[in-house]
Formats: sequence, structure tokens, C-alpha cells
Amino acid sequence: MMAAMGDPSARLTAAFRDAAQRMRGLPIVNPALDVEAVGFARWEGRWLGVLVTPWCVNLVLCPDDPAAWRPLAAGAKRRYRFPAGEYEFVGAHDAALGEYQVCSLFSPVHEFTDHATARLVAELARDALFDPAHAEVPALPGVNLAPGTGAGATGPLARLEAGMATPLSKRAFLHARFVGGDRDDRG
Repeated sequence: MMAAMGDPSARLTAAFRDAAQRMRGLPIVNPALDVEAVGFARWEGRWLGVLVTPWCVNLVLCPDDPAAWRPLAAGAKRRYRFPAGEYEFVGAHDAALGEYQVCSLFSPVHEFTDHATARLVAELARDALFDPAHAEVPALPGVNLAPGTGAGATGPLARLEAGMATPLSKRAFLHARFVGGDRDDRG
């Protein structure tokens, strides 16, 4: 059984600094950035934070409570729901870190001119996950409001036009009878 691991910030930083040394000089690397684990805190039995590296900025989930951790094979995907919406994480494994899961925010990171800006974006991104104002508004189902043709038309506009052709009582108006007779008459 997996034991609680504690805050993964130091382990992540050390492991990815080692990787940054090996990647130095590659075209995907932004030399203005360093490796830093930003804002790691417990979330639903896991550690959640943002990892800034010279080649990417990722949300990262690491084990905390063994009962809450759901293993995910390297490369496999899983969606997690936050107040700002659902985000897809990819399973990863490292000999020094063990299992963890990542959600890419930026890759590559050439748009950042300095580490302080990348760190600020990481902090803001993590905070935004917990703000429902950042959730995508679901698309409304399409509705055909075009007038129906012919006597058998039953769309909403056709029912409205048909209802408007007959006299309307105050009671029927208050109970929206002009859009069709499909409402209960007991109210």
C-alpha cells in the first residue's frame, strides 16, 4: 500500500532541475526560465500545484492520501472536475518521483520573457481553477424557430402563431397558453 508522500514541491523541483540540465541548449528550452513548483496544496486527497520548467508549465497532481489516489498508466488520460470546469490530466511516472499526473498549460514556453512572469501566470492559473467564473458556458441546444410551413407545423414559432390567432383569456396568458396547450390546467 502506498504511504502518504507529503508536499512534493522539493522532489519535483529537484527531479526537473536534473532534467533541465540534460535539456540545456535544446530548441524547446527557454533559458530565461528555471524549474519551480508553484502553489502546491492538498486538494481532494492529492497534491495539486503548477510546475514551471524551461520547456513547459503544467498543472501537476501527486499522491497524498493513498485512498484518494487513482493510479493512471503513463500516457493514459483522466478528466478531473474543478469549479472552473473539467481538465484532462495525463499519467506520468519517474523513478525519483513515482506516479504523478500532468495537465499542460503552456508548451513550449517561449512567450515568457522572464521567470517571474511565468511564476505569476502559474499562480493565476492555479487560482483560476477554483473560480467558477472561469468555467466554460455550456452551449445551448439548437432550436429551430423558423416558421413551419403547412397546416401540420408544430415548432415553437408555429404554435405561437397558432395561439395568437385565437382570443386569449387573462388566465391563459398568465399560464403561457399562447405557446401551446401542453401545460397542466390545474395551476
